[in-house]
Amino acid sequence: MTTIAIIGGGPGLGHAVARHFGREGFDVALVSRSRSHLDERVAALGAEGVAARGYSADGRDRAALTQALADAASDLGPIEVLQWSPVPAREFMKPVLETTAADLVGPVEMSIYGPVSAVGQVLPGMRELGRGTILLVNGGSAVRPGSRVTGTSVAFAGESAYGQLLHDALAPEGIHVAQLIIPRGIGGGEPSHEPDALAQRLWELHTERGEFRTFAAPMDL
Repeated sequence: MTTIAIIGGGPGLGHAVARHFGREGFDVALVSRSRSHLDERVAALGAEGVAARGYSADGRDRAALTQALADAASDLGPIEVLQWSPVPAREFMKPVLETTAADLVGPVEMSIYGPVSAVGQVLPGMRELGRGTILLVNGGSAVRPGSRVTGTSVAFAGESAYGQLLHDALAPEGIHVAQLIIPRGIGGGEPSHEPDALAQRLWELHTERGEFRTFAAPMDL
């Protein structure tokens, strides 16, 4: 049995992905900041027949993050799939002319240092398995910078570059790296943006192993 670790195991997309992969036979490690919320989500997944455990860590705390992933692999089995999908903090969303260097620390910690640290922790296990998938989930500012969401625009661009480089470097080893771009956010009345539909797309990215970048829907309607 192998494991999917979801960084950003919230009640929307995180829960939907956990349920989908869990029903396909994966154990689920949810990593999020709130212990009480994790316990609620683990209980909800258990009621749906999904084997899940929660691990409390902030994606910006590299030591706590890598320890959570190490504990998950020890408790549940090798991490075959890593999903990086934490929700950006509101303070990351400032207009460009109001953004200082200090304002970029949080976004860069979350979207660049965090994924690099997480991948460094799980990659040896994937190599032992001889397979693996790394899933990066981003909003539209990853490919089209938004002047009012400067933090995510800058940090997502770095995450995208890192992911593309990983995709090219790891493909010969049977480890697939894929990015799902979700324009206009999760939900909002677009069927393609609902959590269950996005979970299906992420499952397809794991199983079909195609190009690096996929869009949940066109950037422009």
